[in-house]
Amino acid sequence: MAGKKPTSKNTSETKLIRELAEILNETELSEIEMKRGDLKIRVSKHSQTVSTLAAPAAMLAPQAAPQPAAATMPMPSAAESTPNDHSSHPGAVKSPMVGTAYVRPSPDAAPFVKSGDNVSEGDTILLVEAMKTFNPITAPKSGKVSAVLVNDAQPVEFGEVLFIIE
Repeated sequence: MAGKKPTSKNTSETKLIRELAEILNETELSEIEMKRGDLKIRVSKHSQTVSTLAAPAAMLAPQAAPQPAAATMPMPSAAESTPNDHSSHPGAVKSPMVGTAYVRPSPDAAPFVKSGDNVSEGDTILLVEAMKTFNPITAPKSGKVSAVLVNDAQPVEFGEVLFIIE
């Protein structure tokens, strides 16, 4: 009977874990954690562990619809090839936390700033959402935004360069 339990869980849970692991391999993230009801999945590169807390079988049945959302998670493109190239730049502003970066206040709004815009010290450049809290990331000095290095709804790591002000 022990052989049948993993088989029943190898359907949607395993597929979701594989999709999350694929996202880790395609990005420079070190960890992804997802919670859906009583199910919590954490996939990490550094410790190379996969943790799952399974919900009762009745809770797992309606998982087919949310899976495409995990698969369509926006992939970083602007920062993918050059995340560390800007880390020593004197105008680099780094993420103070792990979370999801948002370059606009709402999905239908214009971005806070674009590359080439002038900003004043304290202006909000983007938001980083962590633990369901939106944290404004502000300009530490006045100047010209020479680069916004993250895309909207992109996962970011602690210390990752978000934008550059010259």
